[in-house]
Amino acid sequence: MVNAQAVSMNIEASLQAPTVKALLINFNFSEPIDEVLIDRQAHWIDFSLTPRLHNARACYTDYWDPHRFESLGDIYLIPAGHAFHARGDQGGHKAMICLLPVGPEGCWFENKVDWTDRHLETSLNIRNGHIRSLLLRLGEEAQHPGFASEALAELIAGQLTIELTRHYASTLDDAKNGVLTPWRLRLIDERLMDLTEAPTLTELSELCKLSVSQLTRAFRASRGCSIGDYIAQCRIEKAKKYLEGTQCIKEVSYVVGFSTPAAFSYAFRRATGETPGEYRQRVRSFNFSSVRPV
Repeated sequence: MVNAQAVSMNIEASLQAPTVKALLINFNFSEPIDEVLIDRQAHWIDFSLTPRLHNARACYTDYWDPHRFESLGDIYLIPAGHAFHARGDQGGHKAMICLLPVGPEGCWFENKVDWTDRHLETSLNIRNGHIRSLLLRLGEEAQHPGFASEALAELIAGQLTIELTRHYASTLDDAKNGVLTPWRLRLIDERLMDLTEAPTLTELSELCKLSVSQLTRAFRASRGCSIGDYIAQCRIEKAKKYLEGTQCIKEVSYVVGFSTPAAFSYAFRRATGETPGEYRQRVRSFNFSSVRPV
């Protein structure tokens, strides 16, 4: 456990309303963190405004194996009443802490979410632009309060609970059958239309609002192959269309994202059993022979 004397906190700003409390805090840990946290009165959202401590990770000790620690993202949420075992190296960072109290007058989204293993895993890295924007706006109001700041904080808290509920519902729709929802598959296919620069797993996971591990598992269940294999297949199919045109093979190789024509030729032959030149000749011969005089 971390020594209390090894932790210093400087609260830069705060804003409190009946359904939300926002704090801007500078943390400094002179020793590595190894601490179990639990708040039974409020959901705790931590939005790191600077890079997190190196090796920052956490375990939900009441649900997971005690050796299972998952990495923490820029935004994470600790559900009220859940033991949260945090670890990380010594150092400092600045965070916006948002507390959403439970109870009839507080945050109501806890009644909409069953905290399954998948929910808890998702809570450690919340990738959602709307939630990020709302937290930034709340932090800005805490730092520079103006007319009716308390009322504005209440409105932001209401939006935040709605977005959190939608986020968990959206993220976990596919958990029922282990596959990706159609809108996520559509986003991936739209991104792959531009294959001059292949997307990274991190980019696709952020696009789909899933962790990398969730995305890879669900994608394989949805399409029957890995994301890497699917990207390779898309490149080859796109290359076939270009090879049916007039562009030279060298140009086609660059258009579909290969660094050299040799790399393109190797990948194409491995996927189809033909070189790009052989494929082009066969397709052109077929098209020519299929022409019949009128």
